[in-house]
Amino acid sequence: MRHQHKTSPQANLGLVGLKLFFAICDAWRLNEQQKLRLAGQTSRTTLRNWKLRVEGQQPVNLAPDTLERLSLIAGIRKGVELLYPRDEWDTYPHKPNSLFGGQSLIERMTAGHLVDLYDVRRYLDAERGAHFG
Repeated sequence: MRHQHKTSPQANLGLVGLKLFFAICDAWRLNEQQKLRLAGQTSRTTLRNWKLRVEGQQPVNLAPDTLERLSLIAGIRKGVELLYPRDEWDTYPHKPNSLFGGQSLIERMTAGHLVDLYDVRRYLDAERGAHFG
């Protein structure tokens, strides 16, 4: 009888999160440095290994901090989709935003701190409340 490895729900979550992360990064046309900063990583090798695991549909165990970042990024993308027309989903995050001192959402999110992702998420949630409240 063959012994099968069970994949943890956490590792499956990592795979799904990374698939979405790379799709969003591609849609937003982010460079490698921006991807690293969004993911809270410093190693290009880590990013490459993640990409290979996603392409191979292999589960990925990610640190809780990384999963939190990926969740925030997905929520930010969803917020943009709910607030703006389809043809702006990929460009709006690059536009200067007065609330962030003229920085774009991308610039703010890639400043390198987890709180920056939370700030952008809260901003979009507040905008949604103003539009749909």
